[in-house]
Formats: sequence, C-alpha cells, structure tokens
Amino acid sequence: MYQTTAAAAAAETSRSPFIRGLQQLARNKLGVIGGLLLLLTVIAAVGAPWIAPHHFAAVNFQIPFQTPGTAGYPLGTDDLGRDVLSRLLYGVRTSLWIGLLSVAVAVGVGTPLGLLAGYSRVADAVVSRLTDVALAFPFLIIAVGLAAIRGPSLENAAIALGIANIPIIVRVVRGEALRISGLEFVQAARAMNISQARILFQHLLPNASSVIIVQATVIIPVAIIGEAMLSFLGLGIQPPEPSLGIMLADAQEYIYRSPWAAVWPGLTIIVMCLGFNMFGDALRDALDPNAR
Repeated sequence: MYQTTAAAAAAETSRSPFIRGLQQLARNKLGVIGGLLLLLTVIAAVGAPWIAPHHFAAVNFQIPFQTPGTAGYPLGTDDLGRDVLSRLLYGVRTSLWIGLLSVAVAVGVGTPLGLLAGYSRVADAVVSRLTDVALAFPFLIIAVGLAAIRGPSLENAAIALGIANIPIIVRVVRGEALRISGLEFVQAARAMNISQARILFQHLLPNASSVIIVQATVIIPVAIIGEAMLSFLGLGIQPPEPSLGIMLADAQEYIYRSPWAAVWPGLTIIVMCLGFNMFGDALRDALDPNAR
C-alpha cells in the first residue's frame, strides 16, 4: 500500500505544472460548466455570420413583435421586425470583442506599472498613490466619463472600460510582485547586478502570469456589463450595429407588449458573465499551488 501511494505521488510530481493544472481544472465541475458556456459564447460570436438566419439590420415592418417560435424567427422579432436571434448572435460578438479589447488595454498598461510598483519603492510611492486616487472613483463613473469625452463608438467604449480597469490590474499585479520580489532567486538576480528591466520581465512577469490570467477572466464579464450599460445610455455601440445594451434599451419601451425582447439579451448577458466567473474561479484554483 505504501509503495503504491508513493508511486502515485511520484507520478503526480513528475507531471508538468501545466498538466497538473489541466487535471485540476477538469475535476472542477463548475469550471467545466463555465468552460462549456464560454465555448458556446465563442462559437456564437465567431459563427454569427453563418449561424444567424437573417441580417442583423434587416427590417420588416410587416412582422413586428412576433412571438418566439414563429416560423423563420425562433426568438421572435422586435418593434422593427428585425430577427432577435440574429441580433443576439452579433451582440454576443460585439460584447466578446469589447471584453477582449478592454482586457488588452488594462493588462497592457496595468501589468508593467504593477510590476514596477512591486519591485521599486520609489515607483511604488507614485504608482500606488495614483492608483488609490483612481480607485476612489466608482468604476462605472470613470467608464461613462471617458466614453462621453471620447464619443460613442465600439473602440472608444473598449478603451474607456480598459482604462477604468487599469487600477485593479495594477493593485493585483503589485501585490504579487511584492511577494515574488522577496524570493531568493530575485535577490540573487539583484546581487548579480542584473538590469531592472530584465528582472521585471524575465523573472517577475512569468511568475505573476497566473494571477494576471485569472484577473483577466474577471475583467471580461465586468467589461461585458459595462458595454451593455454604455450602449444602453447611448455612449457605446451606435445603431444599426447590434449590441445587447441597445437591445435592452429598445425593449424597455415595449416591455409590456413584447417582454421577450428584453428577456433574451438579459439572459445572454447573465450566461456570458456566469461562464467567465465560473471558469475564472476554477482557473484560479487550478493555477494556485496552495489549492492543489
């Protein structure tokens, strides 16, 4: 029995961290469900031009407010006779694209600042104070203000949401960089007079990558909800381009006559955010050595 247990432990240790992380992720039922939801989201976003039964902007004034299940319109039509399913698919595509752009902006700017603040006390005094000032303002207020200044468009909405998430990335990466900076291999690199840039990007960044990846899965659903809010207020995607927020804004005028027009985009936002959150939690557990 002891030899069997020891052999199993040795086999587990011999596996690479990546393989162990995948196995840990596969054993998490909620993580698997979240991954399936994300897979459906990606399929809907990428395959929208081929899956959508109609063009998202095709108007038919003869068939407004068709109920779900109508022939040719599985989820019904809106007040202009546009196919709800087609607009949902393209709305998912828009939301996912904005989420990825927002993460790219937040991680691309926040990661170097967080690493520098966690490694250098002089930089920390400046970066941390600026981060504290930014965190004093609510996330949505920053996003709405930046979107209003730059004007309504997909790119401006993504940039506004990404900038609003930069302080969160800075705070998370700074904490991880502080922990890693105290480890022996970083102290040895300092003693060998290795350049600061090399320590940051060859030693600190690879070891902080798991935290950054997990935080990215948290930012994407926040950006999805933020995009829906900006589009709902008229500061995000502009018609006739499809957006889940625009669909909700249009549906509020006919909520009693056509409630399903508001239900479908609302459920879509919930499913997308739930998938990212469930998968992100499982990914955090899989990448955390203490959890394993």
